Amino acid sequence: MERSLSATVYLDLALDKPLDYLIPLPLTSLIKPGSRVLIPVKNKNCVGTVIMVQSKSHAVPLKAIEALFPEEDSIPEDLLQFGLWVSQYYCTPFFKVLRLLLPPPIRRRMAEKKQLFVTSLYSRPQLAKICADARVSEARVLEVLLHSPKGMLVTDLLEKSQASRGTVNKLVTKKVLSLTSKVIDRSLLEEYEFFTARAKVLNEEQQKALQKISYSLNSSYFETHLLHGITGSGKTEVYLRAIEVALTLRKSTLFLVPEISLISQAFDRLKSRFSEKVALLHHRLNEGQRRDTWKKIHEGAFSLVLGARSALFSPIRRLGLIIVDEEHDAAYKQEDDPPCYHARDAAVMRGKLTHSTVILGSATPALESYANALSKKYTLSTLSHRADTAQLPTVTLVDMKFEYEKQKRYTLFSDLLLRGIEKRLEIGEQSLLFLNRRGFHTLAICQNCEYSIKCHHCSIHLTFHKKKNILSCHLCNKSYPMVKNCSSCQLENSIILRGSGTEQVEQALYAIFPKIRILRWDADTARYRGAPELLFKQFRTGKADLLIGTQMIAKGFHFPSVTLVGILDTDASLQIPDFRSTEQSFQLITQVAGRSGRSYLKGEVILQTRLPSHSLFAHTTQFDYLSFFQEEMKVRGLFQFPPFCYLIKLLFTGKIEQATLQYAQQVRKELQKIFPSDYHFYPVVACNHLKIKDRFRFQCLIKGKKRAAIAELLKKIKKDPTVSTLIDIDPLSIT
Repeated sequence: MERSLSATVYLDLALDKPLDYLIPLPLTSLIKPGSRVLIPVKNKNCVGTVIMVQSKSHAVPLKAIEALFPEEDSIPEDLLQFGLWVSQYYCTPFFKVLRLLLPPPIRRRMAEKKQLFVTSLYSRPQLAKICADARVSEARVLEVLLHSPKGMLVTDLLEKSQASRGTVNKLVTKKVLSLTSKVIDRSLLEEYEFFTARAKVLNEEQQKALQKISYSLNSSYFETHLLHGITGSGKTEVYLRAIEVALTLRKSTLFLVPEISLISQAFDRLKSRFSEKVALLHHRLNEGQRRDTWKKIHEGAFSLVLGARSALFSPIRRLGLIIVDEEHDAAYKQEDDPPCYHARDAAVMRGKLTHSTVILGSATPALESYANALSKKYTLSTLSHRADTAQLPTVTLVDMKFEYEKQKRYTLFSDLLLRGIEKRLEIGEQSLLFLNRRGFHTLAICQNCEYSIKCHHCSIHLTFHKKKNILSCHLCNKSYPMVKNCSSCQLENSIILRGSGTEQVEQALYAIFPKIRILRWDADTARYRGAPELLFKQFRTGKADLLIGTQMIAKGFHFPSVTLVGILDTDASLQIPDFRSTEQSFQLITQVAGRSGRSYLKGEVILQTRLPSHSLFAHTTQFDYLSFFQEEMKVRGLFQFPPFCYLIKLLFTGKIEQATLQYAQQVRKELQKIFPSDYHFYPVVACNHLKIKDRFRFQCLIKGKKRAAIAELLKKIKKDPTVSTLIDIDPLSIT
């Protein structure tokens, strides 16, 4: 029996269990949970992460740890514990969670970027004299340096002087110039400067909310605050004041937003109020930027970290405040790859592990969050009035069936909406139109046999994009040439286009208002790096009269000059066979409507629908979240859906449809035998999109009053190597 100090290590490799290794005596005091180590596995060395150090007997002699990586590569212990919780709660092997804790450039130990920096060895007067006597090529180099007495990068020097590297080397040999290696920081927006803005005066409701949050921060104990404020009520000002308190206490803040497009607006607000550097983290960073930002956060160089959901896994030091803005947003949920975590729920747990204060903010909180607030799990603060002199907009419901009859044809716009746009054009105010479908036409169909053109790789109708004259799949992004002949019935010129998207709305408005200036914000126009920030700033600064967009524009943007919002069609979202569809429709409509009248100008919302009698609109037209919550909770309670139960979704994908279905049914049958009897298993059904990227998809939904160790139970079932199984704990979608 060997008794000594050992470490339990998880490999970076795809191995779903930890291994024990002996800690060599020289490393005994250095290795701790979170340390990165080099360990022998069979006949090669691999990298792993220590999750536990212990002293116990081992029946079999252990292999020893080969080497310890520097402290700067380690995972802070609180972050490690958080990662282990994510692994357990979301039923995901730790090596997959490790990819979130340690981005690829960190795992690969990517080096810092260095460039040569040139400085003068003489004073400016001396250098000017040398320049006057120098040859032409050398004089050009020295003349540029005279304007940069502190020195500059060699690459910049060569570009500005139009000289060769040989010329610079000669001046170094003559000991006129000196070359040194300088580390280049690739973090974003380091060079930007902002005018400092004064804090706004808080109203009584904002002050009460801030007092509750400040008490939590000063007490240094974990507490979750739900800040329920109507659109434009000043939630952001409460966030900023809370950050100010945290900074005074020398605590760091993690600020989460649901979309990358919102980062620019949030960054501007943070930098206009605080002199501290702000770290930005999101998936569009290149590897160098991600590496440098992660390293500086790890070192404690940033006390403010702003980002999308993945920023939750950043190694922040002295974390004291976590803000989750627009906490209801579905973008916080990871659905495609394990772990299928929800950043809002995981943020609460990270706050608990670090004794931090957590703020969840929204005008339309998730039902689960509001139910937690009512049950005192969260501390509720309500902002029921808009900040300053702004008032909620008036909402008018338009029955589009009546408009179709009146105009004797299908139309995108009601007369009321067109008059509203025309009025804003005349008085110089801005309008915003919402339609949650991109492209020009959403369906290409044969008028003879009604065959619709679908993607060859996915179960979805193709969308026509007029600008490129292509049919596009919005699931796999494959493009197809536009055709006129039906491939099913072989009839020529029988393909017609139906349905409306944002492209068609834009073209129609140009036809009605020839001089109008329009910006379109959807996945087509915002897909390029920097495009969301550019669109936001162009519209915010009055470069357009009207903005057309999909749900991207419903994410909390502040446009002071927008006084008209037109919601063209939300009926489709109400017809999705999902118990959350009504809640998500309410959130979407309320958020879009809230973009209107956010300044001193009175706002108006025109909501077009073919279902005016739907109970949802009685709540949305009055911005009445409480009545909606009460009605929806009755329905959830009747059918025992969240927050009255817990859900698990098993997603099965494979290349052979029948084999995938059979395996899914087999797993359901086996799980029913070993699960407690009080769990309800729904039948295996095809997903809303049966096939995506040539893989067939089936799902099984499990409902219970308590959580289950589904991952351990699945291990008991024989695997099919041709079928992948994804465990989605607390799924947002069941279609």
